[in-house]
Amino acid sequence: MKPVWDLARLQYEPMQPADLPEVAALEASVYPHPWTLANFEDSLRSQYQAWVLRDQSGSLLGYFLVMAVVDEAHLLNVAVAAQQQGQGLGRFLLNQAVACARGLGMESMLLEVRPSNTRALDIYERYGFKHIGRRKGYYPAANGQREDALVMRFLL
Repeated sequence: MKPVWDLARLQYEPMQPADLPEVAALEASVYPHPWTLANFEDSLRSQYQAWVLRDQSGSLLGYFLVMAVVDEAHLLNVAVAAQQQGQGLGRFLLNQAVACARGLGMESMLLEVRPSNTRALDIYERYGFKHIGRRKGYYPAANGQREDALVMRFLL
């Protein structure tokens, strides 16, 4: 049986350099073409908004990273541990990312998502993100191929 999360008792805090090996390991466990440890290090050095979510025992449940540019936030990365998916934690992290962007005075949030990532697409569409474009060959895919990215925007 899947746990019912008491979100008030979870640990939600800024991502620190010490978190990065664990974040990169979670990333590698849920994405076929994951960010590298260096990608996460660069994001922290660039002072992007980066947050982790842990359970009461300190186990990493998920994270997100947001880059603010002028008046638009870009959701760069969001992930939930595979064994914890489907329990509302992705929605919680998306709520937090949107709140973070609003707190920075952003007017909208952009993201890219693989068309093949139907679970994420469903979450974003139900949240209110709208399709605004497509980036051809944006993502690496199997066998040296490339996959398009759907570009979505949410007005804050």
